[in-house]
Amino acid sequence: MTSSIQVADHAGVRELRLNRPDVHNAFDDRLIAELTTALHAAGSDPAVRVVVLTGEGASFSAGADLNWMRGMAKAGEAENREDSLRLAALMRTLQFLPKPTVARVNGAAYGGGVGLIACCDIAIGVDSAKFGLTEVRLGLVPAVISPYVMAAIGVRQARRLFLTGEIFDAETAARIGLLHEAVAAEYLDDAVHTVLKHLAKAGPSAQREAKQLAFNMHGLTEAAAERLDLENAALIARLRVSEEGQEGLGAFLDKRTPAWM
Repeated sequence: MTSSIQVADHAGVRELRLNRPDVHNAFDDRLIAELTTALHAAGSDPAVRVVVLTGEGASFSAGADLNWMRGMAKAGEAENREDSLRLAALMRTLQFLPKPTVARVNGAAYGGGVGLIACCDIAIGVDSAKFGLTEVRLGLVPAVISPYVMAAIGVRQARRLFLTGEIFDAETAARIGLLHEAVAAEYLDDAVHTVLKHLAKAGPSAQREAKQLAFNMHGLTEAAAERLDLENAALIARLRVSEEGQEGLGAFLDKRTPAWM
């Protein structure tokens, strides 16, 4: 069976590539588990200076896998909560990884894919990419990823995007802070390489302390994030089994208009 994550090392840079291109690198239980494990391994490996996260194929990540969503739509509240906690642990691991992290955004990102980008220290994407936090269209909310997205783009932008579920382009993503740069596809690797050259010039211990300093100045701690994850996992579990959540998920999976429209 092909791994959901491809791992490659070069000169202190560990690339973690989401490897489900046939479903636009959508999340399922296996991808979440493999990526979490790969991040822990990179964080504890002294040979790794920087982690680059990217996607195989045309997309960065389309968010939740359809089959995974079908399973969660049929599951009870407790199972949904445990499922959400696994995704929350992935996001928290990436956010607080003790190494610099770079999102190489090779294409579209939705839902949890946006969360991964927000958790990275630096994000560079192609100017053709589209983004969306479309959970409200399913009668849900982007609960698990919300602390990281809000830290990246701010409350004001999050309020709009959480409420509308609208799709936005790479120019907007850069303007609101989700991306640091949006570049033409042919320049993506050059732009990432430039960032890697800058990162290579810094002391690794100083980088670790600088990352922690930024978190401390904004009151962001791993312990606090874990507490929020428990609350947000309970929230999304409750919404998934609610009448509106079931209607939204059912309408999406059946490719029909939800009742509230």
